[in-house]
Amino acid sequence: MSTRGGRPIDELMADEDYRQAALYDAVERLRDEDPLMTASVPFSRGQKIIGLGTLAVIVVLLVVFPIGATAGLVSVATVVYILALIDRVTIFRRGLVSGAIAITDEQARAIADADLPPYTVLVPAYGEPEVVGDLIGAMESLEYPHDKLQVLLLLEEDDEPTIAAARDVGDNEMVTVVLVPPAQPRTKPKACNYGLHFATGDIVTIYDAEDLPDPLQLRRAVAAFRASDDTVVCVQGKLNFHNSRDNILTEWFTADYGIWFSYLLPGLMVSRAPIPLGGTSNHFLRDVLDDIGAWDPFNVTEDADLGVRIAGRGYRTAVLDSLTLEEANVDPINWVRQRSRWYKGYMQTWLVHMRRPVALWRILGPVAWYRFTLLIAGTPVIACMNMVFWLIMVIWLAGQPKVFAEIFPGPIYYLSLVSLIFGNGAAIYMNLVSIREDGRSKLLWSALMVPAYWVLMSVAAIKGMWQMLFNPSYWEKTFHGLSSSADDALDAGDSVPEPADSGSA
Repeated sequence: MSTRGGRPIDELMADEDYRQAALYDAVERLRDEDPLMTASVPFSRGQKIIGLGTLAVIVVLLVVFPIGATAGLVSVATVVYILALIDRVTIFRRGLVSGAIAITDEQARAIADADLPPYTVLVPAYGEPEVVGDLIGAMESLEYPHDKLQVLLLLEEDDEPTIAAARDVGDNEMVTVVLVPPAQPRTKPKACNYGLHFATGDIVTIYDAEDLPDPLQLRRAVAAFRASDDTVVCVQGKLNFHNSRDNILTEWFTADYGIWFSYLLPGLMVSRAPIPLGGTSNHFLRDVLDDIGAWDPFNVTEDADLGVRIAGRGYRTAVLDSLTLEEANVDPINWVRQRSRWYKGYMQTWLVHMRRPVALWRILGPVAWYRFTLLIAGTPVIACMNMVFWLIMVIWLAGQPKVFAEIFPGPIYYLSLVSLIFGNGAAIYMNLVSIREDGRSKLLWSALMVPAYWVLMSVAAIKGMWQMLFNPSYWEKTFHGLSSSADDALDAGDSVPEPADSGSA
């Protein structure tokens, strides 16, 4: 039976005092230890003063000098576009050349079972009764000694449908259901923080309930830690989708993930810049995770925030060439809900870590600090600005009003033209390279139509920034189980993991 601090896990889960102390710690620990490092307060006093002051200055300038002020704003935005374009292409190229850390099957299996550390898998789920059965199969497929593997299914105590589904599956000695007492905020990171109080592993990872991880991923992560220096405290696996061909949205989403996890994150790793983690398949050294305060329960992209906090403590994240399959959103409204939460969380993360900008500069260095700002703040801001510039372009094509000549003075006009042609061209090119390198040639036409996907991204960014102002810690639930297929998404030769034989795990 698993124990923690000498006490059986079942006994801890039945101890109401322990549960309430764990709940308090899950919600309040980071806020108690360092209030500036949590998104529980979305804007610090200084940020409110700077933000409102800047807004007031812009409004006054627009009223007094409408053309000049607009031209100035357009100029600043254009320069930001150019800087972001150069940086994104640079990161992509580095990721394309270097790639993620590769651990072969032979290397992963070469580690003797006796030499493997205890491992804990946290699986937070809410309102997902339809995927509980799949979770059991996915966990049984992991090639890791069962006596060293602890799987904690974290369910909200009032989520009766998912709890009932877990009970219907029957007893499974590998998976332990942990009921999280209901409390605000109702977020995934709060559940993970609570689950840590029952975790027994030296390494902790997170999977979503619908995930299909590479059966050797845990062993590969152990090997990657041992092959890395002491500054590497987190290993991020790659993510992609098992239903890429459901519709054009899932095809766009698949190419999007391919660029992000196969090229941009490895490029950031080589650059030693902060890596915003994915929401799943990230593997942590438990002692360091405890030391840095685990997850911020008030941040709606707790993974990105934790990745930056890791870098802010002088540690590093490595990207592992090991794939976990998820379900891509097939519904545009559901997709916008998910992506708007990501954009909001990125802005939350940037605001939190910019409360001590000089300290972060000293730890990261000027290049990584600059890259952090362009990536974490620039991603949602640029997605919002896209809508404005598309509207400007439509108005220009419709009537070519003369005022545009004043809004776009000579140098800025040509920089804007460069951004339009080379920026959009580079984005499409990265999509094409990604699907080529991943062996997904069937996604060619959707890659050429990706500008329509950018419109959805802009809508999601505007929604996320609106929520950032008026409902910052609201966690928009992404609904799973909507896909009608588990398809041939892995044209590159990967496959959906099959359950392992009883003797191989």
